[in-house]
Amino acid sequence: MRVSEGQLVLLVSEDDKTYLVQYRPGGRFVFHHGGVEFPEELHYGDVLETTQGRKVYVLEPSTAELMIKVRRRTNIIYPREAGYIITHTNIQAGSKVLETGSGSGALTIALARVVGTEGKVYSFERREEHLQRAMENVKRAGLLDRVHFQLLDPAIEGYPVRDMDVAVIDVPEPWTLVPAVKEALRGGGFWASLVPTVEQVVETVDVLKEHGFVAVRTVELLEREILVRRGKTRPKETMIGHIGYLTFARKLRD
Repeated sequence: MRVSEGQLVLLVSEDDKTYLVQYRPGGRFVFHHGGVEFPEELHYGDVLETTQGRKVYVLEPSTAELMIKVRRRTNIIYPREAGYIITHTNIQAGSKVLETGSGSGALTIALARVVGTEGKVYSFERREEHLQRAMENVKRAGLLDRVHFQLLDPAIEGYPVRDMDVAVIDVPEPWTLVPAVKEALRGGGFWASLVPTVEQVVETVDVLKEHGFVAVRTVELLEREILVRRGKTRPKETMIGHIGYLTFARKLRD
């Protein structure tokens, strides 16, 4: 597949270091194996050579790689949680998704890729610096047309949207948003929230049940990478352990 000017490419070095770079014909990228110049025509799967004679592989970035490599000042929802949210709330092409806590836009990118051009992500953030960073990252990923960003504290102001299919909440006190989310969701719509502590989970679950949400459940996800080498395959020394607890619920029809 040919790469268009301005698109992001994943450069992978011979020692498996990865770099997310915007393609510009005639542009140059410098890293620990020297500099590499972009040709006038580039395709995913091409192999380039650096000034030190090392190979660099040009690959199409996955959604997970776009998420992990966002420019950020905040913690992000990792791909494993994002994938679980997407598959357990039926987010698909054409879905209308309400996101609260834009953060650095990592989850926003994943949601926007899934809803496609027929769907929409409505992302709300109460801190302007976070909103601007999220917008920059989503724009860099080429997905800004699928996302509506707004500076808003829905716990105070409520949501200006209705009939949402899914609400994804990533704020420290998600229970404060339950009444507003209930107003914004369609009947049968999904709630998904992420918090780091059990105490936050208990508060969230109690308030969800008080407001008539059903099918409430909470999970924690762990991921461990395996180093595969002939004769010495084993788990990697480090892993992304606890990120948070995911809580899911569904709204009944009013």
